[in-house]
Amino acid sequence: MTSDAYREGAPEPAIVAEGLIKRFGDVTAVAGIDLVVPRGMIFAILGPNGAGKTTLMRMLATLTVPDGGAATVMGHDLTAAPDAVRSSIAMTGQFASLDEDLTGRENLILIARLWGFKGRAARERGDELLAAFDLSDAATKQVKDYSGGMRRRLDIAASLIVTPGVLFLDEPTTGLDPKARQGVWRMIRGLADSGVTILLTTQYLEEADQLASRIAVIDHGRKIAEGTSRELKAATGSGFLHVALADPAHLDRAAAVLEAQLQSSVQRSTEGATLSIIAKSPEAANAALATLIAEGIALADFSMGQPTLDEVFFALTGERTATDMPEREAAE
Repeated sequence: MTSDAYREGAPEPAIVAEGLIKRFGDVTAVAGIDLVVPRGMIFAILGPNGAGKTTLMRMLATLTVPDGGAATVMGHDLTAAPDAVRSSIAMTGQFASLDEDLTGRENLILIARLWGFKGRAARERGDELLAAFDLSDAATKQVKDYSGGMRRRLDIAASLIVTPGVLFLDEPTTGLDPKARQGVWRMIRGLADSGVTILLTTQYLEEADQLASRIAVIDHGRKIAEGTSRELKAATGSGFLHVALADPAHLDRAAAVLEAQLQSSVQRSTEGATLSIIAKSPEAANAALATLIAEGIALADFSMGQPTLDEVFFALTGERTATDMPEREAAE
């Protein structure tokens, strides 16, 4: 196993995967992925639609049987000791697994009883988690009356009735407003600080940038890059030229000029007439700007800087965002 995240003398990683493969009929969803996740780390998986992120996570959580390769989770072999793996992990999927007709407290007590807690111990554990996730004031409300952020916090709390070695979070903040997302981020950081290893998939590149110590980018079932956010940005070997046009009507012509000059693909902003493109040197950027001006394309603003993680992702995969639709197994 080769990874910068795993060195001689370091504690045994929480997750080690070697050549994991999963096929659905003629489609190979995961095509030989290696992964090493040290203990106590927040590790993010990014990839475009259908890249295999959710399938990879489901294999590591023993919900889907691999067709090839091997993996251990908290020292337990994925296929030889799946029960031991399950006893050391927790998982929160893309959709809340709560009973909406029960109160928040009743949901947690029910799950605690299923884990083997007796009556008083179950109530105490439920109250402890409600307090930890700032839900005590809503303890007696039915879950159907919770906001999206409250449901997400309760869902994650429910997965922590027994503190896991590894917590799998599949797009933990999808659909949440910015304030609720920030609250979940604080909670995730707190869990990692307490020693829980967290493997998450996310459709928000900012989320990976803010939370993860390491990030793996997968595309078409293969890992195409891995590193810290800083390392991934540096790996492009280039800066990015950002150009804002004075007249959006010139957008297509400006894009064609930049692509011809810089021999790369332009990224277009979703909110306005702004173009971004890899520029291998300041001299190349200056030449491209001069050509735009010579073509009569007026500029409102321009800048040269380090690429964002979003731009790195685009450069690696050709996709604008990492949004991933749930990957359903063919047998379902």
